[in-house]
Amino acid sequence: MTDGDFDVLILGAGSGGYACALRAAQLGLTVGLVEKGNLGGTCLHVGCIPTKALLHAAEVADAARDASKFGVSATLEGIDMAGVNAYKDGVVSRLFKGLTGLVKSRGITVIEGEGRLTGPRTVTVGGATYTGKSVVLASGSYSRSLPGLELDGERVISSEHALRLDRVPSSVIVLGGGVIGCEFASVWASFGAQVTILEALPRLVAAEDEASSKALERAFRKRKIDFRTATPFQSVKTTDTGVAVTVEGGDIIEAELLLVAVGRGPLTDGLGYEEQGVAMERGFVLADERCRTNVEGVFAVGDIVPGLQLAHRGFQQGIFVAEEIAGLDPKPIDEAGIPRVTYSHPEIASVGLDEAKAREAYGDRVTTVTYDLGGNGKSQILQTSGFVKLVGLEDGPVLGVHMVGDRVGELIGEAQLIYSWEAHADDVAPLVHAHPTQNEALGEAHLALAGKALHAHS
Repeated sequence: MTDGDFDVLILGAGSGGYACALRAAQLGLTVGLVEKGNLGGTCLHVGCIPTKALLHAAEVADAARDASKFGVSATLEGIDMAGVNAYKDGVVSRLFKGLTGLVKSRGITVIEGEGRLTGPRTVTVGGATYTGKSVVLASGSYSRSLPGLELDGERVISSEHALRLDRVPSSVIVLGGGVIGCEFASVWASFGAQVTILEALPRLVAAEDEASSKALERAFRKRKIDFRTATPFQSVKTTDTGVAVTVEGGDIIEAELLLVAVGRGPLTDGLGYEEQGVAMERGFVLADERCRTNVEGVFAVGDIVPGLQLAHRGFQQGIFVAEEIAGLDPKPIDEAGIPRVTYSHPEIASVGLDEAKAREAYGDRVTTVTYDLGGNGKSQILQTSGFVKLVGLEDGPVLGVHMVGDRVGELIGEAQLIYSWEAHADDVAPLVHAHPTQNEALGEAHLALAGKALHAHS
């Protein structure tokens, strides 16, 4: 006897879980959605949404500080973190209420509490047991640390702690120069803190095209954000005034806080996956291109599956799995076609292959073009610099689009279509792009790749 039987039983209500629930309900399936926290998971409550709210507040601070550049008399009197947090929390609250109402209106059964897989089709929550004809694992991720590096929430903090800070620290060491580290470094620098990034790899945002990394590093230098690449962390000690971090080579760097931003780990420990025979590797759940695990009827989506840990990846996988369960035979998701954005100042946005991966796959057939935003009217109006870089095949499709500049994340939609539809430069060059927009830069770059460059490019 069970407490509830469903067509689809989902463990976790983050981006992947709730998207799966909404689409499955839309397709007429009965849905049970298990969540120990709030609907929306990491992304809505301690990830994408609140961090981007902080980044927008940082943009407003920079605009006030630089107002004289635009002939506007304004002064930045300071950062009221209580006000910033109220704004951030208000955004989260409104989205949470909207999501809660949407889930309720679709007839989805929300089961509150920590769920555990206790059979191939069975999840136990507290003392209750639920079954699903199909089970979807969507338990998400947590902020990683390094072996022996304890997060105390006061001096040595995670991104979740950083989102709850009630003050602007005077100085911060950011351990990790990936997306999360660079975004927080960008916020705190705009708020007036002294920031140092420590990165063990040779460059910041090392997963991006090398040209994008170099552009961000130039911009950070200009913004007085200190960073040390190829600099592994060794240890940290708390002091009367903050932290003292020792790096490889013996240098000691002091600051008020240490933010540990070394990535996110899969939240799978103790949830019964391994005990039920689900194939795992380093805590991740192994799934095929159709999000199927090795256990019949059990699927996995989002951050627990190896690959990009992005909310929109989990969201799309959730929709895919709902349609797969409903027998619609959806098309598998192309992992390289998932757009990637770092919302720092300036932003980095990309989709498809970077130049190194393209050359690895196609050798000398690869051709690239870089269009400088210096030739783009709207970018000049916004006073942002950067570029659009295309990686393509000679007489073939565009393999990758890489952009750097304020607000270029808003351009990634067209770039994704170009990549996903395997468009050639000649297909894109005739398209009309509105003037003056930053979107024109994509058009100009494709004109250049098609051999029809009208403005400066390299």
